[in-house]
Amino acid sequence: MLFLAHMVVNLPPSMPEAEATAIRAKEREYSQALQRDGRWVELWRVVGEYANYSVFDVHDNDELHTLLSGLPLFPYMNITVTPLARHPSRIAEKP
Repeated sequence: MLFLAHMVVNLPPSMPEAEATAIRAKEREYSQALQRDGRWVELWRVVGEYANYSVFDVHDNDELHTLLSGLPLFPYMNITVTPLARHPSRIAEKP
């Protein structure tokens, strides 16, 4: 199943920079592992925001919830998820 996730990160201004740097490094490692295994299909930055749009290809809602809640930045995120379906007029091959 494909899902579009809009993730907005809101780190507290009071968070020490060393802690913020460490959590961002863990986030990068976690997200890149999911990209390598094919479940995090697309990752796009939102210009001018600490936010992204991502496409996930997972078995079901529960798997997506597990992946998202495992993000090191999850406690500091607002996430909106939209289930996706293939459009019948799409000319590109399935990924």
